[in-house]
Amino acid sequence: MKIRTLLLLIVLLAISAFAALNWNVLVTPTELSLGITSVQAPLGLVMLGLLVLLTVLFLIFILYLQTTVLLDTRRHTRELHANRELADQAEASRFTELRSYMEMSLKQQAELDAEAKADVLARLERLDADFHTALAQSENTLAAYIGELEDRVERGTHILNPQSAP
Repeated sequence: MKIRTLLLLIVLLAISAFAALNWNVLVTPTELSLGITSVQAPLGLVMLGLLVLLTVLFLIFILYLQTTVLLDTRRHTRELHANRELADQAEASRFTELRSYMEMSLKQQAELDAEAKADVLARLERLDADFHTALAQSENTLAAYIGELEDRVERGTHILNPQSAP
């Protein structure tokens, strides 16, 4: 129990014990003035009745406050739950957007890589074709030089040895 509740119970028990011990005095009738008129009634019971009435009113007020707080707490809990769901949906939406952005970026990067690969392969094919052309020209030039040298060698042997000429 909370200390306030315990303290309240102790005070109520003390008042009840005081009323029980002094019951004869509390029920003794006396003349009470109500301002306009006067009445014969036991002052102790009137005061005890007012105390009970005041206690009941305070209990009703406490119940009202606790009920209000409980309802507010439930309403706040529902709002918090709704806001949490909205936040979760927003976060899921951000993750979905991020995923789609990443997929789009990766797709663009793959397209760029494919274009770069195609460009490199095209350049390699041009270089290969240029290399084969240059090699063929070199072969032709070398063959021409060798043919010219053979012609010179044959002419040189005919000049030195005229009998072996055809």
